[in-house]
Amino acid sequence: MQTENIRRQALWHCLAGILLTVSALAAESAEDTMILIDDRQSGDLQSSLGTQWRLISDGVMGGVSRGTLALDRRKGRDCLRLAGEVSTENNGGFIQAALPLAPSGVLDASAWSGVELDVFGNGEAYNVHFKTSRVWLPWQHYRAAFMAAPGWHTVQVPFAEFEGYRIGAAFDPAKLERIGIAAYGRAFTADLCIGRVAFYRAE
Repeated sequence: MQTENIRRQALWHCLAGILLTVSALAAESAEDTMILIDDRQSGDLQSSLGTQWRLISDGVMGGVSRGTLALDRRKGRDCLRLAGEVSTENNGGFIQAALPLAPSGVLDASAWSGVELDVFGNGEAYNVHFKTSRVWLPWQHYRAAFMAAPGWHTVQVPFAEFEGYRIGAAFDPAKLERIGIAAYGRAFTADLCIGRVAFYRAE
């Protein structure tokens, strides 16, 4: 009987070791393929990086677009909701959820392939904008577009697709300062829920 108990304890220790190894490998694999920016678990406007989301609109340059950035819940999932009316009057044309990527200095994302978003949209095209340490003027940025269909889904926007706006320097993901999720460039009704933002590495 004692021998049987010893065998059972040894088996349980072996199984526990295997489970811990599998868990560690899974975590390591996830870290190898993704770095989290925000998963909307904070309960406020703070990101997983510790920096704060805020709303920016073309009003800073005289535009008349109007928008809100608020905590929301869509189809059972916590999210950040960017909503409003984008207008191109007065040389405007955007509302944006903006997030600093590093409290000081820059974030080096050169080891990653692009940005990955879990979004719930309204069938419209939106933009990802990046500010880098090479950007000096308020209207300069690097941008790439994505479609946000109704229903939760994941989109990937490769760094290779980002183009500079009124800036000659090439996009450099090693010098990132801020990311923006923007309703941009045309008059339309924006309604976009953001559930997760991450950098991903293509396999």
